[in-house]
Amino acid sequence: MKRFIIAAGCFVFAALNINAQENQQKTDAEISSRTEEILSKMTLEEKVGQMTQVTLDVIGEGEDRYSSYEPFNLDEALVKKAVGKYKVGSFLNTANNRALPREKWYSIISKIQEINSEETRLDIPIIYGVDEIHGATYTAGATMFPQQIAQGASRNPQLVQRGAEITAYETRASGIPWNFSPVLDLGLDPRFSRMWESFGEDPYLVSTLGVAMIDGYEGVDNNIGNPEHIASTMKHFLGYHAVTSGKDRTPSYIPESALREYHLPSFKAAVEAGAHTIMVNSGIINGVPVHANYDLLTKLLKEELGFEGLVVTDWADIENLHRRDRIAKNDKEAIKMAINAGVDMSMVPYQYERFVDNLLELVKEGEVETSRIDDAVRRIIKVKLALNLFETPVTNPDDYPKFGSKEFEQASYNMAAEAITLLKNEGNILPLKKNAKVLVTGPNANSMRTLNGAWTYSWQGEKVPEFAQSYNTVLEAVQNEIGKKNVTYVPGVQYVEGGNYYEDEKADFDKAVSAAKKADYILLVVGENTYTEKPGDLNDLYLSDNQTELAQKLAATGKPVILILNEGRPRIISKFEKQVPAIIQAYLPGNYGGDALADIIFGDVNPSGKIPYNYPRYPNALIPYIHKPSEEQTKAEGVYNYEADYNPQFSFGDGLSYTTFKYENMELDKSSIMPNQSLKVKVKVTNTGDRAGKEVVELYTSDQYATQITPDVKRLRRFEKINLEPGESRILEFSLNPEDLFYYNAKGEKVLEAGEFEVQIKDLKQKFELKEK
Repeated sequence: MKRFIIAAGCFVFAALNINAQENQQKTDAEISSRTEEILSKMTLEEKVGQMTQVTLDVIGEGEDRYSSYEPFNLDEALVKKAVGKYKVGSFLNTANNRALPREKWYSIISKIQEINSEETRLDIPIIYGVDEIHGATYTAGATMFPQQIAQGASRNPQLVQRGAEITAYETRASGIPWNFSPVLDLGLDPRFSRMWESFGEDPYLVSTLGVAMIDGYEGVDNNIGNPEHIASTMKHFLGYHAVTSGKDRTPSYIPESALREYHLPSFKAAVEAGAHTIMVNSGIINGVPVHANYDLLTKLLKEELGFEGLVVTDWADIENLHRRDRIAKNDKEAIKMAINAGVDMSMVPYQYERFVDNLLELVKEGEVETSRIDDAVRRIIKVKLALNLFETPVTNPDDYPKFGSKEFEQASYNMAAEAITLLKNEGNILPLKKNAKVLVTGPNANSMRTLNGAWTYSWQGEKVPEFAQSYNTVLEAVQNEIGKKNVTYVPGVQYVEGGNYYEDEKADFDKAVSAAKKADYILLVVGENTYTEKPGDLNDLYLSDNQTELAQKLAATGKPVILILNEGRPRIISKFEKQVPAIIQAYLPGNYGGDALADIIFGDVNPSGKIPYNYPRYPNALIPYIHKPSEEQTKAEGVYNYEADYNPQFSFGDGLSYTTFKYENMELDKSSIMPNQSLKVKVKVTNTGDRAGKEVVELYTSDQYATQITPDVKRLRRFEKINLEPGESRILEFSLNPEDLFYYNAKGEKVLEAGEFEVQIKDLKQKFELKEK
């Protein structure tokens, strides 16, 4: 039975009107006035406690957070110690690294708030935070959306915002008001273990979708006091993904020009969109750990960008200034560095007593100014007031009847259906007919874990099978689509149970090859097992040897292979890519990714995703889409004949459809503009095929010459996703302005330079001139 309505439109999200008075948004003036009143009554101990965030397991019954499931219960004595003696103002994370039912969340957080109210003098409520990065990821039964990299492929801000609205609703249904999302880092490096947590490698794409996600979480008016909204967290400020080694939490070397040109725009856009909190990059930039970088956290973020919200550390990263990065001789000096740099709240997360005691000593010794403490606490209290935590410390799951509803499931499916990207389709082999006999094989073919990725029910995603049994794997979705009698399943390769994410082994390997000979088509589902952060570091970008051999042996049977990539980062496939006629990139599409994928394979859905990064062809050819002309120059003449080998397997923006689109009549309303003028660009797009389809129209600009910094080959400036019926045409108009044409020089200074520029939409190009004043 078909679970979803194909190509359904967006649903209207009706507010629940939970207590209209509590839903009333406080004005900035009201929040500021109340904050100063509270701050004036606080002792130093109470202020430092508010700057302290502790993981939930510290106040539980001591069970190992990586252990098998045991019912979690708070230890009230430990809660009283944390909130009563040490005045702790925030908690985070889930118990035993496992998703909880929303009723359990409500019970735990309610009890924490109750004890906090009884044990504290001023009754300042606790703020609870969790990483809910693609749905309410730590709540059993919540709606899991595709991961951010897939949402980037959808190129659909409306669907991104809708998914964030649902996540906010279901997070509040869990009693949690604060979400550590979205990731606004650029997914620049395919070696990086968190690439899939980004929207992609382009600053404009990440900025646009990041703002859409924030609008979904917080509401377009940033009314986080609304019980269906949550406080969002921009992360990770700044340049977190740009590590030189490709490995998590290792040093980056980022020139000032690149920091501002590529890494800052998404955070600037998010600050302007009103995001309430921000998380700091765990790494090191130009030799300085970001948690100790006053220039970035205070001068750039708080002063230049004007961010007035709360700055929180990442996991144990103040301690890391001493223990890992060795710029502080002890924990106390590390705390001094971080707080003076601009950190407002420390995700301790365990030995909070040491943090509180050391910070109190630092203030009393004059090493940290009282004014810095007051600034930090002011920011924390403002967020708590904006969330209406003083009136409603915890929201009740009974007030959220749409939790896990069919309506929400449909939204998840819609996103997966628009994200999945058709990268190759020789001879229009896809879509397949529904009477085809298919072999489904590969380690990802019958796995809900790999469809979701990490941060799903547990940190590394290893507990997904316990929570996702009611959803369809790729195999099950294909069986539902064309009938079990038409489907043969042999894994061929499987992941090692309990092993590292990269460990796989042969499983009925020869049987899979034999079965291929009897099938009309082979659906080979490959990729990665789940991982994130340090456990996801890698040493070899190629798809694993076992999976590569399986692909080669299957292709050698002569039967057509449809390669399905279920991965968080591009694993290199050039050893066999030429032997497969069709390739689909599924990314990490969530609980409904199997259903959406089957609908695309068999033609119920016309694919419309566009890849949000360059897919490399070789491990030593990792040139991103944003690159310099010297990285793809043609052959030079003379004694030294050389040329650059720019050869991605697939390029940023690639993505095929089952219909065809014609681009024509691109017009610029001016041949030149002044620095105070905008430029209008029109283009006509026509669906020239025989079925309806969605197309992402992308506009790029190229600076032909720049005197201080070598310009990029091209940059994405605008995009719009449209739906066209067969034969239907649409004229799109984009507006560019000089803000789209500046660059940063080596000193980090903004430069808007007169000269010639080129506009490109698909294969259409036209030049215009930016004139001096």
